[in-house]
Amino acid sequence: MMTTIKLETSAADHHIARMAAVALGLTVLENAIPSPLPGVKPGLANIVTLIVLARYGWRAAAWVSLLRVLAGSLLFGNFLAPGFFLSLSGAVCSLAVLALSLHLPQRWFGPVTDSILAAFAHIAGQMTVVYLWLIPHSGIAYLIPIFATAALVFGTVNGLIAAIFMDETQSPSLGGEETGVNSRK
Repeated sequence: MMTTIKLETSAADHHIARMAAVALGLTVLENAIPSPLPGVKPGLANIVTLIVLARYGWRAAAWVSLLRVLAGSLLFGNFLAPGFFLSLSGAVCSLAVLALSLHLPQRWFGPVTDSILAAFAHIAGQMTVVYLWLIPHSGIAYLIPIFATAALVFGTVNGLIAAIFMDETQSPSLGGEETGVNSRK
């Protein structure tokens, strides 16, 4: 006899799943674009994470980002491979910095600075994993200027795109969670 398990889901769960699906779609698109340098990607899915952060708060943004990493690794067949851990470390570091950035004054900090900070954290997390696990050689430090430049450029562009898509006049809340717009001091 087969037992059926039914999970109760809320409207917020469905919304997070839709946003994660959009982020995953952008990840698929990004992987179809040839990269001039291995490991340098524009991080298009981060646009969705920034919008979710601003509208629904850090917890929802964390779910979207981590679901995207997990689903992307399963979709591309690299779950528990080095690429998965590189993506996960970058996402976790980015989310940590985004959590801290919510305490920065909204007057001077917004989606563009959040995006730049998250891009640098993403690269720092990935470079740390590369150094500690994959290539424990000080020569990888020579790659830092290249990746830092890419983080600055793509972080700025993604932040600008996210800012354009954000309509700050409408900030619906997910399940009573405080919105990112109101949580910044």
